[in-house]
Amino acid sequence: MKTIKVLLGNRIREIRKMKGLTQEQLAELVNIEQKHVSRIELGKSAPTFERLELFSQVLDVPITDFFHYDHFEDQKTRAKSFDEMMKELSEDNQKLAYRIFSGIIQALKENQSQ
Repeated sequence: MKTIKVLLGNRIREIRKMKGLTQEQLAELVNIEQKHVSRIELGKSAPTFERLELFSQVLDVPITDFFHYDHFEDQKTRAKSFDEMMKELSEDNQKLAYRIFSGIIQALKENQSQ
C-alpha cells in the first residue's frame, strides 16, 4: 500500500497535468522551486497546509480533491474497495451497477485490444 504522501503527490501531479501546467509553471504560481514541486509529486516531501491551500487556489480545485486518490492504490486494494462499495448497495442497485460496469469494462477491454 502506498503512503499518503505518495498518493497525495500522485494526485497533485494528476491535477496539475489535467490543468495543462508544467512543474515549472506550478512552482512559479505557488512561489517555490520546481525541484520542491517534484519532491511533493514523488511523495518525498509533503506540502504544508498553507501550500496545499495555495495549490488548491492555483489549480482551481477544492482541497478535498487532492485526497481522492483511491484509483492510485494497487490492484488488490482497488478490488477490495470496489467489492465493499458494492456490498453497501441494495440487491437491485447491485444488479444495476453490475450491468453498468460490465458494459463499461467490456468497452474498455475492446478499446485496449485495438
